Amino acid sequence: MEKLYELSTLYFSLPVPKTKRYLFDGLDFQSKLIGILGQRGVGKTTLIRQIAMSYGLPYGKVLYISADNIATPISEIATTFHSHGGKLLVVDEIHKAKNFAHELKFIYDFLDMQVIFSGSSALEIEHSKVDLSRRALFYSLYSLSFREFLAIRFGLEFAPITLEDLLVNHRDIAMRLKAQFKPLEYFGYFKAYGAYPFFTEGELGYNLRLNEVLNIILDSEVATIYNVESDKIHTIRKLLHLLCASTPMELNIQNISKEAGVSRNTLYSYLYYLQKAHLIHILGGNFHNKKLLNKPDKIYLENTNLYNILCGNKNSGALRESFFVSQLKVHHTLAYAARGDFVVDETFTFEVGGKNKGFEQIKDVPNSFIAADDIEVGHGNKIPLWLFGFLY
Repeated sequence: MEKLYELSTLYFSLPVPKTKRYLFDGLDFQSKLIGILGQRGVGKTTLIRQIAMSYGLPYGKVLYISADNIATPISEIATTFHSHGGKLLVVDEIHKAKNFAHELKFIYDFLDMQVIFSGSSALEIEHSKVDLSRRALFYSLYSLSFREFLAIRFGLEFAPITLEDLLVNHRDIAMRLKAQFKPLEYFGYFKAYGAYPFFTEGELGYNLRLNEVLNIILDSEVATIYNVESDKIHTIRKLLHLLCASTPMELNIQNISKEAGVSRNTLYSYLYYLQKAHLIHILGGNFHNKKLLNKPDKIYLENTNLYNILCGNKNSGALRESFFVSQLKVHHTLAYAARGDFVVDETFTFEVGGKNKGFEQIKDVPNSFIAADDIEVGHGNKIPLWLFGFLY
């Protein structure tokens, strides 16, 4: 325990970033078990430190451990910590712990203490033999929004904007924001290296770090959680490259299955793993117990930075649509549109394109809008694409 206390003290002595991720203000701090699930590199470790420190407890009442460097069961550590007056246990990388669900259930049922933990987004929480859903509150942490990137990179703090306000007042909002920074210049930075907060470690080595993050997600998390053999991980990595190069509207499952060298059922399993790991977003399809009930409408990489390292940002159409999806999916529902690209919240139809995109495809469609790239200020129902980065 002495070594754990030493590492915990070091953890809490690290500088706490001023900017907090979008999840922070929506958390139920009274919950006995709080789980933050997300892709590696999105800032889970920093967020759980910010959450823990917000309680204002003395250092002796709070203990941080990382499940990837302990051999003792978490429940034993928690019991000893509790006997010494511990009130809050913070567990990082919970997916590295053996039988983590049983360990958390024990703490919940028998110890008077709170637990905050982080874990891979690929965890099969909903299929756990131990029903954690009744005991823990789980929150998904996605990659940075454009708004969050501006706060971390440039110290530009802006409040989130609701979609309804954006649709009605986008011109006034854009005019106000562009008086404080150059939207297209900064949006270019974001699309290249702004999705993960580790850009603060240096922009020149950002792509190398992101490649390493991708390798760890596939080789460690996906392989371990889903018992995927190493040679199959190579196929999954190849699948990511194929999806990166595919145009969403021309998605052909049969061709992708053939090029990846796997059966359709195996392909669907791999797509499930990638979506659970927050590496892709599937529009339509409807998974049930890892089986895709019908063909997906569109598939996107989770953020624009992944396009950059996997296919060099050459797929401009997919890049724009991926950004739109990544910024909307956090608080809204998206579906395939018969006319246009997306239907949001079963109400609004959006067509995503470049600055010259017209309304021909969505003419006479009620509540329809264009999200246009490469414009600073919109007009009427034509809205700058970058503004959708302020929704969370």
